[in-house]
Amino acid sequence: MGIVVAIDGPSGAGKSSTAKLIAHRAGWNYLDTGALYRGVTWLSLEKNEEDAHKLIDLLKHFPLKFNCDPQNPILHVGQTDVNLAIRSQEVTDRVSYIAAIPEIRKELLSIQRQYIKNAQRGIVVEGRDIGSVVAPEATLKLFLTADLQSRASRREAEIDSDVSTQEVKASLEGRDQIDTTRKVSPLQMPTDAVLIDSTLLNLDETVDRIWELLRERNLLGLPIVGILGRPNVGKSTLINRFIGRREAIVEDTPGVTRDRVQYECEWGGRRFIVMDTGGWESKPDGISIAVSAGAEIAMEQSDVLCFVVDAQIGALDEDDVLVQELRKAKKPIILIANKVDSEREESDAHSLWSLGLGEPFFVSALHGRGSGDLLDKVVSHLPEVGRAQVQDGYRRVALIGRPNVGKSSLLNALAGEERSIVSEIAGTTRDPVDELISFGGSTWRFIDTAGLRKRSNQASGTDYYASLRTQAALERCEVAVVVLDASEAISEQDLRIITMAEEAGKAMVIVMNKWDLVDEDRRDQLDREIDRHLDQVEWAQRVNVAAKTGWHRDRLAPALRTAIDSWEKRVPTSKLNAFLGALIGATPPPVRGGKQPKIFYATQAGIAPPKFIIFSSGWIEASYRRFIERRLREEFSFPGTPVQVAIRVKEREKI
Repeated sequence: MGIVVAIDGPSGAGKSSTAKLIAHRAGWNYLDTGALYRGVTWLSLEKNEEDAHKLIDLLKHFPLKFNCDPQNPILHVGQTDVNLAIRSQEVTDRVSYIAAIPEIRKELLSIQRQYIKNAQRGIVVEGRDIGSVVAPEATLKLFLTADLQSRASRREAEIDSDVSTQEVKASLEGRDQIDTTRKVSPLQMPTDAVLIDSTLLNLDETVDRIWELLRERNLLGLPIVGILGRPNVGKSTLINRFIGRREAIVEDTPGVTRDRVQYECEWGGRRFIVMDTGGWESKPDGISIAVSAGAEIAMEQSDVLCFVVDAQIGALDEDDVLVQELRKAKKPIILIANKVDSEREESDAHSLWSLGLGEPFFVSALHGRGSGDLLDKVVSHLPEVGRAQVQDGYRRVALIGRPNVGKSSLLNALAGEERSIVSEIAGTTRDPVDELISFGGSTWRFIDTAGLRKRSNQASGTDYYASLRTQAALERCEVAVVVLDASEAISEQDLRIITMAEEAGKAMVIVMNKWDLVDEDRRDQLDREIDRHLDQVEWAQRVNVAAKTGWHRDRLAPALRTAIDSWEKRVPTSKLNAFLGALIGATPPPVRGGKQPKIFYATQAGIAPPKFIIFSSGWIEASYRRFIERRLREEFSFPGTPVQVAIRVKEREKI
């Protein structure tokens, strides 16, 4: 089973259209669970049968068969194509009643889960109880909604019969009432779902919003670039050049690499996987048989194939055999002439045109000559969605803080068992520890890190490497839980760690641990310290806990969800500019150099964290930018996440 995207929401919110486009774009399967219930409803009307047990018996003779191709999603009941029939007003008026029957829901639940299980790469499933009942472990849960007027207009456009907007509106209201109040699997938004209101969004904008979430969470598969060739042509050296470090083992002896090894690479803003393979031989013997077989598997698994040839030796008969195998794969092929260290050798390497793979790219993997142009070429051939799945969908949380503030104790308290070693000795944890922990109704990937004692450039030995690993953990997390010892004064190192998390652009929750040791005097002192030191991150969520006893540990999950929701929040451009226009009208930007800069418009450039770009005729003072950020928070609410506001000076064209 691959990635599962669950889309819930009321009728007419645009779930089907959105889900089909997302599934098609990602190359995944698509399942319309509502169509299955409509199919049962059609069967009920066709056979004039309402008894649940008899309907289930009918389904054995007339099974539901759904084609999961997003470009051609067709439902058959038995041998009958009911794709158009299930959209009739008669079925629409009856489907909520049928869908509320517990026995029918139980029967269809097993059918839906089987479709999900059979989806190898991924599937987009839409309905009303997907994230809560059908696929509670879905990788991404979405709740797509819109106001009643918008939904009625959309539904009216889908219905062929002459039905007024008011009638459609009344029908939707009735369905909403039944769906939200039924005893079995009512329509409700899962606690860990992302809310998307499509009232002000068209279909393309809704799809872009979901695609942005998939990309930001690394749920879209990364393309795989297979590096293939005969032994000792420099494949591993080329990979080290691509990834910018010595990871692949390199030696002058042929056949050093035997297994398929994958490394993550980034170039020009595109992330992809490069796969190192053993040298391919046309007539292998001994261990070479398995090595060559592994290279052939790499051809199947890759999205782009890079065929490396030693330009100093030239093309051999063995290369011609491999070229024939590469062509059978029917994938983009890039011919790489390696070990071309000068222009003179480049002229000799032109003989590789004879392989029939087009223009060879001349590089020297050892010295880096031509590697940038080659990477540009590779990136230009990458598909939008590849075959390598890099994330499992669990939200990533890093526990960071000074030594001995109780990070490992908090991890154990959340897990309900001893997962990390806890000791009174400061600095017990040295390596980041990944743990999947279920609490608060969700499963989270927690990363317990080593305590940061001092600046990394002043640290040495174990502390230095521990600090590097902690910074790496902070980079790959989504929300940073900064643990402070509430029984001690907030230190300079605490503030430095908070600043580190803020500058990394991560959502943040500040945990005041050891609250069981805080008396009334310390509480008053702590309030003053928070006012004095934490005013720069007053937006951060704060939770008071006692990890040793487990007191208030249940409050962390809601704080994490709030912070992540804000971190991924997007403000519609129309709302953003309406807010900005009112703000400028009431409080215009300050005059600078005798001129008052004009603010033209603003747009949200990205999420995770929210990034806003304001276009103006001149530079805006930093104090006014902070004022805009503060008012943005007041208007749209971004608790738990930093908000980045940038100014872009744009001269208006003179007519």
